[in-house]
Amino acid sequence: MKAIAQELETIVGSDKGICNWDNLDAHWQERIEKALVNSVAQASIVYPQTQKELAEVMTCAHSHNWGVLPCGRASKLSWGGLVSKVNLVISTSRLNRLIEHAVGDLTVTVEAGMKFAELQKVLATANQFLTLDPAYPEDATIGGIIATADTGSLRQRYGGVRDILLGLSFVRADGQIVKAGGRVVKNVAGYDLMKLFTGSYGTLGIISQVSLRVYPLPIASGTVVLTGEAEALGAIAKTLLASAMTPTAADLLSPHLVAKLGIGQGIGLIARFQSVPESVQQQSARLLEVGQQVGLQGMIYSDADEIEIWHKLQEQMWASTQASAIICKIGVRPSQAVTILSQLDSLTSHNGIGLIHASSGLGLLRFEQSPILQEMRRSCQTQGGFLSILEAPPNIKEKMDVWGYSGNALDLMRKIKNQFDPENILSPHRFVGGI
Repeated sequence: MKAIAQELETIVGSDKGICNWDNLDAHWQERIEKALVNSVAQASIVYPQTQKELAEVMTCAHSHNWGVLPCGRASKLSWGGLVSKVNLVISTSRLNRLIEHAVGDLTVTVEAGMKFAELQKVLATANQFLTLDPAYPEDATIGGIIATADTGSLRQRYGGVRDILLGLSFVRADGQIVKAGGRVVKNVAGYDLMKLFTGSYGTLGIISQVSLRVYPLPIASGTVVLTGEAEALGAIAKTLLASAMTPTAADLLSPHLVAKLGIGQGIGLIARFQSVPESVQQQSARLLEVGQQVGLQGMIYSDADEIEIWHKLQEQMWASTQASAIICKIGVRPSQAVTILSQLDSLTSHNGIGLIHASSGLGLLRFEQSPILQEMRRSCQTQGGFLSILEAPPNIKEKMDVWGYSGNALDLMRKIKNQFDPENILSPHRFVGGI
């Protein structure tokens, strides 16, 4: 490790640009250890401050065949499979500059290490925002959000990360800088690199700069919460999605999550409307009325109360204080979402919590009992879906296939990985199939 540090000092400097393992604070050590096989961590961490420095660091790592684990501020470093043979952690947290904000074109270009929360503050000065609702929003970086395809509830109206990503620059495993796309929507030939890098978990290259589509801030906002019997909630969710109403978010909530939020009993539906005031009021009142007609309890939240309910929902799903917590990303047919949430509630003695986006069937489950992992995975797969483990104690990830992928694209994914990183030095074994 000392030899690695000495060689990198000539690139990034010794006082601020590189830190040996023993000198890392406990917060960083914990995050890195959770990402590694057997929690064996001795890697140095390097903080390049420019894209050129990042490229030079990767060129050095490639020449020595060092295993590299890329990250931003490490908030999602423990997602995915456990990584092995890591010599160097590269953080892009100091590549955090705003490159260009084209207000009239509704686009923004930033370096990958910029915090999501800071970018939102910048955009808000022009009455614009980034249409994502990621985990750990105060700490997450733009590059990390793209690398993990972390979208959130706003997927209902605006789509996923791929739908707002216009262009990116990244550094290859051999240190070469590559640019793809641009600041406007355009056709592409060959690989669509924006889509390829979204959700690639740092296995194909290190994202250094991105261009994104932004949207005007909504004039008004209101949230409707309905709770009650599973069958009625399932019917209301189906009615909502088939209607002319246009929620920006619509999530089904498990019974215990509803209880933790203090918003009622039974299965829940939380739907957010954002538009001009008249439209928000009309749609909110209509959904509440339809729910009450079938015996559901409901309430409309606005202003500070609305902000608080969404904050509490985020907090419950992503609270990181419990080291034993297991957080899974799932996908099922939307028509089966209520069934999956009810099953979670019964299997975890009403202690597990979960939410599923009503239109896509994608969602999150959080619990602490590992024995139900396999049963929940079987249930999701039976419904034509999947269950992948995001957060879990390393000993659980060592025993299970984190991704649970059973499709036929593994050979293709391995060929792509080999083209981008033939020596397998970037995030080795973190992705599907041990890629």
